Amino acid sequence: MKNNLKAFLLVGLLSSATTLGAYKIFGWDKKEVIINENAPSAFSRLTSNVPAAGNPGDFTYAAEKTTPAVVHIKSTIVREASRRQQIPDIFQEFFGEGLREQQPQREEGRASGSGVIISADGYIVTNNHVVAESKDLEVVLNDGRSFKAKLIGRDPNTDIAVIKVDVKELPFITFGDSDGVKVGEWVLAVGNPFDLASTVTAGIISAKGRGIGILDYQNGNPIESFIQTDAAVNPGNSGGALVNLKGELVGINTAIAGSRTGTYVGYAFAVPTSIVKKVAGDLLKYGTVQRAFLGISKMQEVNNTLADQLDLKASSGIYVGGFNANASLSAAKAAGVKIGDVITKIDGVQTNTVSALVERVGRKKPGDNLIVTVNRGGDIKDLNVTLRNISGTTSVVKGDEVADAGTEAGNSVSIQTLGLRVGDLSGQEKEEFRLSGGAKVLQMNNGIVSQQTDIKEGFIITKVNNVPVKSASDFAKAVAGKRSGIRIEGVYAEDPSARYSYSF
Repeated sequence: MKNNLKAFLLVGLLSSATTLGAYKIFGWDKKEVIINENAPSAFSRLTSNVPAAGNPGDFTYAAEKTTPAVVHIKSTIVREASRRQQIPDIFQEFFGEGLREQQPQREEGRASGSGVIISADGYIVTNNHVVAESKDLEVVLNDGRSFKAKLIGRDPNTDIAVIKVDVKELPFITFGDSDGVKVGEWVLAVGNPFDLASTVTAGIISAKGRGIGILDYQNGNPIESFIQTDAAVNPGNSGGALVNLKGELVGINTAIAGSRTGTYVGYAFAVPTSIVKKVAGDLLKYGTVQRAFLGISKMQEVNNTLADQLDLKASSGIYVGGFNANASLSAAKAAGVKIGDVITKIDGVQTNTVSALVERVGRKKPGDNLIVTVNRGGDIKDLNVTLRNISGTTSVVKGDEVADAGTEAGNSVSIQTLGLRVGDLSGQEKEEFRLSGGAKVLQMNNGIVSQQTDIKEGFIITKVNNVPVKSASDFAKAVAGKRSGIRIEGVYAEDPSARYSYSF
């Protein structure tokens, strides 16, 4: 994790009905899965449970309704710890490699967290960091029954994951409207801190749209727009429910502002259901998250200083400083957004922070449209943007159901188990680096490769376990179903004559 994690701690790994509306999601097994959501208008029955303004609330209704649907998750985590010894430069020309490898060692540990049942047939939402690298998953229900669980999918960029137990007729929590919650509103945090089952704490919403920098995984594409609350959340609460007084899910508890001991000191953060619904729905339907991009880089939040420096005719919003490296693939540029514009609204909603902009776009999938309102030298313009995936197309990215090797996106492949995305070399790159082929690392996320090697973006993989790699698909096939026992060889563009080798 990065240095800015010192003040914030992911809290899961630190400790050893009738609905008014629904989203229909089709899972890998082609069975219909329902993500249950309450309509914005409240039940008349629940109205009396909402306290009058300024008066303390009665939390018993929400607690009784939600605790049966919050589970305790126990996981066995296995890491392959590769011990690498650096060879002095003087010897590299003889050995032809930058590293001497020793046999990886297996490290096994236990972790625990919480999860929220979202459907009667056993689908559970939790945090990615609760289940990442897990060998075995065990779910303990509120009534004490215990079941093995399987991982359906996970998304490090939002710290959300979905798991499943093969049980029917389970209690579940319906999704509420996280956009509609207000600062000062009472909420409950339900989870299993310190392995204490079914614990409920109360607090208020302290802030919305917080970006605290905990998901910046190796230059990934994090979406942070947390709900901040002062309800007590501690290690083991990760993946648990943040609910309103109607017993509706408004967030998944994820992190705390903690002390050196990792315990709660006043603030906690939850992923809002606006993000959870999108991510969980994509994982169930496609096996991977359909990430949409505007294609804008160098974004800055406008304040008086920036406005004066750049002579902007706007006092708030997001300044557009540039586009993707390949600007022709930028959805925003194609729609008419220009460098120097200030984005003030997304789909009519005032957008003053980068985290708010990323969260609004993160609700969409490639091919979806949204209205971007820009201030251009004092003129207000509404631009209709068709969002694209990371490869610059509107295609749906499908999950690999067979070996969990990766997901193809154009000429690139995302290998979720390893935490990286690779792409084919262009003809120009092959000629420049004098290679017949290879798989170039385009993106590094949090995963086995980033945790156990020093591989950086731009590394060109030429061999896996001494077998030549000519393309991204070759690499995906070579590592399919593997988490360890992998030896990667390749070069960096800066010095293609130097060969590097990594094992994990």
